[in-house]
Amino acid sequence: MAAARCAQPEGVAGLPRKSGIECPPAMLKYEYINKEWIVSPTARRVYRISASLSIALFFGWWTILIAGGIAESIAPLVRLLLLAGVLGAGITIVGMEFFLFRFDDSHPLKQIVWFLVMLFPLLGAALYCFLVYSRSEVLQSNCDRSLLQGLPK
Repeated sequence: MAAARCAQPEGVAGLPRKSGIECPPAMLKYEYINKEWIVSPTARRVYRISASLSIALFFGWWTILIAGGIAESIAPLVRLLLLAGVLGAGITIVGMEFFLFRFDDSHPLKQIVWFLVMLFPLLGAALYCFLVYSRSEVLQSNCDRSLLQGLPK
């Protein structure tokens, strides 16, 4: 079955209007990710906590590998901590990659280096979060603006 095409409005490039299927409104770039999800005081706290969990997962994982396993008595607690670390690592990786591609205004060569650093799963994005994201001018100006908007006039 061939894919159906959207109906075109009349007069577009002189083509007649096709009938039958309605087009959804045109999607905008980055429509599903709001700027406040990346650069706001709340986002900064979430990403710092997530980066800390990611680093804790890295060192916890190495501790378990060196120790040779975990005791059965604390296995449920370790599984819960593992889940928290994995969620933190996932949030950090996605948020920092998006920040790198959309908001980072540093030199392009520096961005390439950080992209390569972020290829290291648990530490790369966390390091980027603490060393670049937390100190970025975009984040600082947005946080300052948010604080000023919250003050009474």
